[in-house]
Amino acid sequence: MLTGMGCSFDEWHEVTNELSRTNQILMFHRPGLGRSELGDEVRNTYATVKDLFELLNSLKVKKPIYIVAHSYGGLCAQHFAKVHPERVAGMVLVDSTSVDLKDLDELDLPTINKETDETWINKCLEYASKDREQLTSIIQPFLLEKHKQFPASVQRRLLEFQTTPSLYEAMASEIKNWKKDASIIKRLKGFPNVPLVVIGRDKEYTIISETEVGIPKWESKKFEEKWEELIGQQATLSTKGELRFAKGSGHSIFLDRPDIVIDSIQKVIGE
Repeated sequence: MLTGMGCSFDEWHEVTNELSRTNQILMFHRPGLGRSELGDEVRNTYATVKDLFELLNSLKVKKPIYIVAHSYGGLCAQHFAKVHPERVAGMVLVDSTSVDLKDLDELDLPTINKETDETWINKCLEYASKDREQLTSIIQPFLLEKHKQFPASVQRRLLEFQTTPSLYEAMASEIKNWKKDASIIKRLKGFPNVPLVVIGRDKEYTIISETEVGIPKWESKKFEEKWEELIGQQATLSTKGELRFAKGSGHSIFLDRPDIVIDSIQKVIGE
C-alpha cells in the first residue's frame, strides 16, 4: 500500500482493518515519513521503486503482489509496475497522480496556479528547518472527524506524523522531482496486463468543496474536468482495467468512501 505525498498509512485504518481479516497487508512509510529515517538519497519515484523492491526481497515475498496506491503513491506504483512487471498481480489506483500531470499546470487558472511547485518546495524546506516543538506551534496539528473515529493509538500517531521535520524535507524532494519522474514513467513501456481498478473522486462534490474555500467555480470546474480526464486515461494501462468514480468523495477516497476502495481491492484480488 503506497500512500500519497505527506500522507500516513494510518489514515487507511478503516480499509486495512477490514481487509486484514482475510489478507496479509504490507504498509510502509517512505523515508522521512512517520518513523522511517530519511537518508541522503534523493526522494523521487524511482527511490520508492527501489525501496519496495528491496523490502519485498527482505521479507522474502516471492509471489506477485497487489498494489494499492493513492495520489503520488499511484505515480510510484505505475513506475514500479513498469520496472518490475513480474512482481505485480494487480493494482488499485486511488485518485492517482497522472504521468501527464504537467497538463494541469498548463491550464489558465489564476487562483489555483498561485500555489506553484516552487511555493510548496519553499514552504516544505522552511518547515523542515524547524524542530518538532516549533512545528507544533506553526502547524497546530489536528484530526479530521473521520480520524477521531480511529483508535486512540492511531490518532496519536497521526498527530505525531504531522510534526516530523523530515516529512517536509522528503516532500520537498518529491515535489522537486515529480514532473521529471512522470515524464520518465510515461516513456517506459511494459505495464503488466493485470487486473486494474482506477478510482477517481467525485468531480461535482469536489467543485462544491473547493468553491467553499474560495476557489472560483469556473477554475475548479476546468481543473476537475482535466483531472477526471487524466484519471480515465489510467484505466487504459491494462486491457483488464476498470474505471470507477467515488460519489460523495474528495481526494481522500479512503476516508470519504472506504467501501468503494475495499470493494475495488477485493474485486482485483478475486480476478
